[in-house]
Amino acid sequence: MYYSEDLVEEVRLKNDIVDVISGYVRLRRQGSRYFGLCPFHSEKSPSFSVSADRQMYYCFGCHAGGNVFTFLMEYENFTFPEAMKHLADRCGMALPEMEYSKEARRQADQKSRLLEIHKKAARFFYYQLKQESGRDAYAYLRSRALSEDTIRRFGLGYSSKYNGQLYSYLKKEGYPDELLKDSGLITMDEKRGAYDKFWNRVMFPIMDGNNRVIGFGGRVMGDGKPKYLNSPETKIFDKSRNLYGLNFARSARKSNMIICEGYMDVIALHQAGFNQAVASLGTALTAQQSLLLKRYTQEVLLTYDSDEAGTKAALRAIPILKEAGLSVRVLNLKPYKDPDEFIKALGTEAFQERIEKAQSSFLFEIEVLERNFNLKDPARKTAFFDQMARKLLGFSDELERNNYIETLSEQYHISYETLRKKVNTLGITLGGVPPVERPRDVSARKKEKADGSEVSQKLLLTWMISDPVYFREIRRYVEPEDFTVPMYARIAGMLYEQQKEGALNPARIIGAFEDTQEQRQAAGVFNAVLKVETREEMEKALRETIYKVCKNGLEKEAKELDPADMTGLQRVVQRRRQLEKLHISLD
Repeated sequence: MYYSEDLVEEVRLKNDIVDVISGYVRLRRQGSRYFGLCPFHSEKSPSFSVSADRQMYYCFGCHAGGNVFTFLMEYENFTFPEAMKHLADRCGMALPEMEYSKEARRQADQKSRLLEIHKKAARFFYYQLKQESGRDAYAYLRSRALSEDTIRRFGLGYSSKYNGQLYSYLKKEGYPDELLKDSGLITMDEKRGAYDKFWNRVMFPIMDGNNRVIGFGGRVMGDGKPKYLNSPETKIFDKSRNLYGLNFARSARKSNMIICEGYMDVIALHQAGFNQAVASLGTALTAQQSLLLKRYTQEVLLTYDSDEAGTKAALRAIPILKEAGLSVRVLNLKPYKDPDEFIKALGTEAFQERIEKAQSSFLFEIEVLERNFNLKDPARKTAFFDQMARKLLGFSDELERNNYIETLSEQYHISYETLRKKVNTLGITLGGVPPVERPRDVSARKKEKADGSEVSQKLLLTWMISDPVYFREIRRYVEPEDFTVPMYARIAGMLYEQQKEGALNPARIIGAFEDTQEQRQAAGVFNAVLKVETREEMEKALRETIYKVCKNGLEKEAKELDPADMTGLQRVVQRRRQLEKLHISLD
């Protein structure tokens, strides 16, 4: 048996999708929907919508969509049972034991076995570190002043220079080549055969928030390239949605989180007692990672390297973190390059002092901006103040803006009134303070042209759940069989059944599809867009769309009919006549 449909629906109804997704995405209400930056792809303009009425989400940019279960399965990489348990726990419900469908069992088994492989690989690498072959790697870690407890806590290990050892070990454990290839730890090549992705490297297990190993980072021993290598993305590892060290930092109970550049900085900070440190996984900080941080803290401290590359990384990260609603400060580590060097040289107390004196991210941006101007040159100094005023215009809150004007006027020896007047004058010239960016319809972005018939069918399904009057008019003429796309026909049939029972429930329909991709497609069906402004325009749009869908459906039905089926032929002829008299009224 499975979880009953009624039980799944009960859990879903007790977990409002807006409340759940608000824990991951910063949402702003616009009309009947909520909008925010999509957590499934990088974007600057909000195209991710959440509907409280429909209890679904949909991104008009990347087309991710579904109900509350789908969201957790996509964002947290949960299986359906894991999402079900998470939501049941959230609303205080106890769940019975569950048996899986064939497809759910396959997906759950694959994820479970990939996690098993990574757990065994981590143990294998840790074991190798303590062998004679791992002596140099162990010496390297000890030379970085890491204690035995720290090495054990982070599960640090070593991948042998003899390529193929991990593959041989995992094969003996009974894992097939196809699964080992999917793990990202083994590379399959027609010429070379199977070989380890990582070899002759110090290994850093990457864990998710539940302390499960989902990937690895490896630092090469010697002069090999690249210096650092990460696992590729797999069914269990998405580097844009995970942070190194978060499994420890999430329970640190500190007032902030510290973001570093690399694994060793995180480990050094944790060993020194700063167990709120995390790092991105070999890439620039992403919007998804900033939203992940938002779940555990309101403030982040940036401790990127003090060189030019580190400064650029900090400048890229600041707006991303702010967009997620986080307060951002920047640590000054000079004259040292990174937290590891700083702590070795000056100790933990000095690092704590730097935390307490951490600079506002805005003042840090101004400081970096100043480096581009020679303030001894009057013209360049004026140009600097002009750029400063432009940045001050970015504050929509007048009080906050005036506070920074006061601070900068003192720092750069310019009167408060003069700087404030310059900001206000520039604001008038540029058309006022930039407004808060509003969600916009991005459905018209360039994309592959969908078949016109499919677009019409999606529009009808969207309209059916949008207004009871629309549904009434559509049902007078359209039957589920008129939808030539099998998924759309199935959805239409479910909508008709729900309407008989008295309430449309698109979120429940999405849940009827087991495959995540199908759930995404179903959510897209309920988010088709056609802008109309008047009742007359809507009546015309309904009339034309209904006609097109019914005409195509009848043509398909006629082609598939047995010529001897006179009853069927008469039915087609009768419906064609009815279609010619099609009349739509929204009164």
